[in-house]
Amino acid sequence: MDNSLYIPANSAASPYTVDITPESAGWAESSLQVVDLGESGSVARSTGQTELMILPLAGGGAVECAGETLELSPRASVFDGPADMVYLGIDQKYTLTGHGRIAICGARAARSLPNRRVAAADVAVELRGAGNCSRQVHNFGTATAFEADSLIACEVITPGGNWSSYPAHKHDENTDVETQLEEIYYFEVDDSPAGTPGFGYHRVYGTPQRPIEVLEEVRTGDVVLVPHGYHGPSIAAPGHHMYYLNVMAGSGPNRAWLICDDPNHTWLRNSWEHQEIDPRLPFGSAREGA
Repeated sequence: MDNSLYIPANSAASPYTVDITPESAGWAESSLQVVDLGESGSVARSTGQTELMILPLAGGGAVECAGETLELSPRASVFDGPADMVYLGIDQKYTLTGHGRIAICGARAARSLPNRRVAAADVAVELRGAGNCSRQVHNFGTATAFEADSLIACEVITPGGNWSSYPAHKHDENTDVETQLEEIYYFEVDDSPAGTPGFGYHRVYGTPQRPIEVLEEVRTGDVVLVPHGYHGPSIAAPGHHMYYLNVMAGSGPNRAWLICDDPNHTWLRNSWEHQEIDPRLPFGSAREGA
């Protein structure tokens, strides 16, 4: 087991609860910071050669950059439907002001693209899978939903007792059917009605040519890094809904999410044809607009 790919909650220096850079991850492209602004706070940073997608996990605020203020409307929790997202291009200074926990997704970029805001109401919500493999995807920063140079990001909600990132799949080669992408999984899991912390499990495994082995119990604030190999399932314990934020970028010439299933498990997709989507979906404000 490679425990170095599991980063437990609150491993970073305040005000950050997560601080993953390409250097700390041992790869080339993807990064993620989660900043806890408390009841009111701010951080001033520069994007450098990194493009960013900034969104509230639980809280809200604003991003000031290049003489413009871009709002991040409050979100009660990650289970409360999609969030506003602010995109910032490279070579800029910015200030993030607000309250609560804010995610800063990043990837090394070569092109300079304009700053933009995507309102929560405009985020495409996808219900993927069926039965106990049903999950909800917020496509705020995927390759087909939003223009960026390299960065790909989305949110996934898995109802308690369900499996997601399944069938296990990989994206670690640049071929006609696959793109090489480093991936970060940031997890949050809701508490029980009694207030006890929730948990889930996440698996990463490799091929004979590129072995890797990760099997971790994950809780709110934990991170698993996926440099290569098959990943999945992500399993939400019964009674505890699971959220994860995916951040991806790679070395290929095309910004795309092309995957290959583990051939031993790809048959599962056909089994969904005669199953219904979990009736607990969609979650949050996505349900109100359904």
